[in-house]
Amino acid sequence: MFPLDFILYLQIIIFLFITPGTPRIVIISYSMNYGVGKCVWSALGDITANLIQATLVIFVIGSFFSENSTILNIFKWVGVIYILYLAYDIYKSRPKTISSEGEIKKSNLSFFRDGFLVAGTSPKAWMFFPFIFPQFIDFNSNLLAQFIILITTYIVLDFLSLIGYAILAQKLIKWITANPKTINTISASVLVIIACIIVVMQQY
Repeated sequence: MFPLDFILYLQIIIFLFITPGTPRIVIISYSMNYGVGKCVWSALGDITANLIQATLVIFVIGSFFSENSTILNIFKWVGVIYILYLAYDIYKSRPKTISSEGEIKKSNLSFFRDGFLVAGTSPKAWMFFPFIFPQFIDFNSNLLAQFIILITTYIVLDFLSLIGYAILAQKLIKWITANPKTINTISASVLVIIACIIVVMQQY
């Protein structure tokens, strides 16, 4: 059976993806510092975390998160700490030049890990999957087929939007070369602001 209100679901997730959030800020900075190719690994880490989150919510824990605010708070603070760490790491990194790829000290696994942890500890994601995602599934019909359609749509569009942000960031690389610390400072500042907003606004 086709998922309930699939068009509405598309509208919601597209809105989420075009709104700059923590994963997209990280992708922009990584694109400018390391290139689009490395961002693919961060994007893969992001969608892997989302796949695990959706699977846990639908098939394992159900309404567990809605009934256990302590767990959500733990995810919130782990996420805040990691976002602040990324802000520092981005601020200290040096953008690559146009003529040289430069020395990349981070491994592909490190990029994957960063994407995975940013998405995996995001309170926004843990609110979306338990409370919004299940609303588009008819649990009295073919659950697996509906889940596959919904999560495939989600991760494909999420991946494409992340790479889109990375490519867009590359278009600004000439300007960044003339202003080498500007984007890192802006990105790090935005991440710190996001962390502060999470602390203040995400109350469970």
